[in-house]
Amino acid sequence: MPITKAIILSAGKGSRLHPLTDDRPKCLIELSGKSLLEWQLDALAANGLTDIVVVTGFRDDLVDAVVAPRSGVRTLFNPFYHVADNLGSVWMARAEFDGDVLLLNGDTLLAPSLIASVLNGVHGAITVTVDEKDDYDADDMKVLRDGDRLLRIGKALEPGHYNAESIGFLAFLGAGPGLFVGEVERMMHTSEGTRRWYLRAIDALAQRVEVRTVSIKGEQWQEVDFLEDVEKAKVLTARWAAGEGF
Repeated sequence: MPITKAIILSAGKGSRLHPLTDDRPKCLIELSGKSLLEWQLDALAANGLTDIVVVTGFRDDLVDAVVAPRSGVRTLFNPFYHVADNLGSVWMARAEFDGDVLLLNGDTLLAPSLIASVLNGVHGAITVTVDEKDDYDADDMKVLRDGDRLLRIGKALEPGHYNAESIGFLAFLGAGPGLFVGEVERMMHTSEGTRRWYLRAIDALAQRVEVRTVSIKGEQWQEVDFLEDVEKAKVLTARWAAGEGF
């Protein structure tokens, strides 16, 4: 059965994108005529995703308005977005991990062909999408792989102990959703739970079960986390708007 459900984590304000996010969430930054979220929704729809849950927080009313006209797309409000990191958003959406599902960060632009590549390359209960490059910076979510098996994931991995980066796009099949939610629940019961990224749960799971990776090297994508990323995203989406790669 193909994966038809996706969860997008879009609760954060995106403070590092001030002043663009003073009155709207990061996911609604306009890029070449559409918001970041709309580019995501269109790319997912192009790959047959028919049930999409957008986890909201800051200015959820604005996101609700964008989502309302779209069939098969709904929102889930995270009231703790201002005091919890994205592990809290996953915890709020834990009931939505009720079958095979994709999980996507709300600040990541993905070409439809990239999503298709991931859907075709998923081959384990938990799969993390990675890219490869020559140099990695402090803000990259670094990944250590052995073949296609994920051994570690985290921003603070030591130099020489990583060979890819996570792009914030995961797939869960079969037992995968249950394993992930179980680890998220365990972490949220600790004193540091609200201050954790959900990929800490993936790192912990990788010590006990097989977590796989799929490389999308050469595919088009862009994280939008800093103001300089916005300019790169505008260049990319301008090509998409012109019919190149979208």
